[in-house]
Amino acid sequence: MARNFVQPGETITLPAPRALTSGQGFLVGALFAVALAAAAIGARVEGRRVGVWDLTKTAGEAWTAGQRIYWDNTAFRVTTTAAGNTLIGAAAQAHASADVIGRVVLTGQISA
Repeated sequence: MARNFVQPGETITLPAPRALTSGQGFLVGALFAVALAAAAIGARVEGRRVGVWDLTKTAGEAWTAGQRIYWDNTAFRVTTTAAGNTLIGAAAQAHASADVIGRVVLTGQISA
């Protein structure tokens, strides 16, 4: 293996942009991750950038499987609304508009 390889990158350590509990999504610059532990604002936290996660979703939105999912960094929840939000992955399954948790496939892409 090349000597300049550092790590796979699925899990990375980032500064917590706000107080986080384990399982909460967060955005640092162009990187979205799910906190693997609780962290105070500014503390280093391990975040997972890929995988299938149940995350707090915007109520009132019905989802279809495979639909693009975005992170609302003001309300700190996932949404189907693209405008002003960051693409983080796709819906792993359909959800009713009354659902407050959505199953999301995080793709680990870097947002524009």
